[in-house]
Amino acid sequence: MLKKITLLMLVSLLLIGKTTFAQTAGTLPLVSVQGNKFVTAGNKPIVFRGLDTSDPDKLQRDGHWNKEYFEVMKSWGANVVRFPVHPNAWRKQGQENYIKLLDQGVQWATELGLYVIIDWHSIGNLRSELYQNPMYETTQKETFEFWRTMAKHYKGNTTVAMFELFNEPTVMGGQAGTCTWPQWKEIMEEIIVIIRANGSQAVPLVAGFNWAYDLTPVNLDPINAQGIAYVSHPYPQKREKPWEPQWALDWGNVAKKYPVILTEIGFCGPDDKGAHVPVISDESYGDAITKYADANGISYTVWVFDPQWAPMLIQDWKFTPTRQGKYFKSALQKYGKK
Repeated sequence: MLKKITLLMLVSLLLIGKTTFAQTAGTLPLVSVQGNKFVTAGNKPIVFRGLDTSDPDKLQRDGHWNKEYFEVMKSWGANVVRFPVHPNAWRKQGQENYIKLLDQGVQWATELGLYVIIDWHSIGNLRSELYQNPMYETTQKETFEFWRTMAKHYKGNTTVAMFELFNEPTVMGGQAGTCTWPQWKEIMEEIIVIIRANGSQAVPLVAGFNWAYDLTPVNLDPINAQGIAYVSHPYPQKREKPWEPQWALDWGNVAKKYPVILTEIGFCGPDDKGAHVPVISDESYGDAITKYADANGISYTVWVFDPQWAPMLIQDWKFTPTRQGKYFKSALQKYGKK
């Protein structure tokens, strides 16, 4: 009899353990949209401050797609991480292998209390299917299928808070053809329908034109869908100083009505490794963008937590901060203490 009781207790403990794990393995509160804010349970506002990873495919090849990578990002003060999925890497790995990479990252993020943005990392014109570089080449069909797959796979996973539908829309001054805002809207709305019809509650993120900088069309002609947010990438050379009045016109005014997240910001000096237009600047840009975002409740993630891609936040795989790394590590940590 004692053996039976002991056995029953053991089974009960195992079941309790399993239930507890099931409850804690995806227990970050669901993120949704209320007015111009991201909110969690009980409509509690949340402002995101985080970091952009490099492509999980690259990190795996470098041997750094591991929990330590996430632990360091968390220690910098991030509450969200953004995974850029390049279409060519998605095809090269194959759907099954790539999803395993994403699942690993989502699990590490969950364990550390970090939200995740999955970003379809293409640059160009999805309407004409002309792109800035072969690594960004995709089709509308592949893009729709990608989001159908993501929506189904991460349905109910509250760690995966946001889906960034297309990284940087641009017609490249006509080199990539034409695309009007109503035409772009139609494509984005189609993706949102696909995501929602496949059961995902992740917040869709829609970028503006000019390499995801310009959101002015949203003021008069917003996306016809509820519960979404908008994206801008206001790198320093997109405008000249003083930045703030132009930011207000180009994307800041949209944040008065809808949630806005700057999923790429960052800077490097003209002589720094990887320096290129539009990211060349200094700490004055850091001061301006962080103060503007803080004052207006705008979320952001900083590009990029990798020692090869620029503007880089780390110099090496010991995670030594670069110049901008030192700046944003301090900014993230200070914000987290507020």
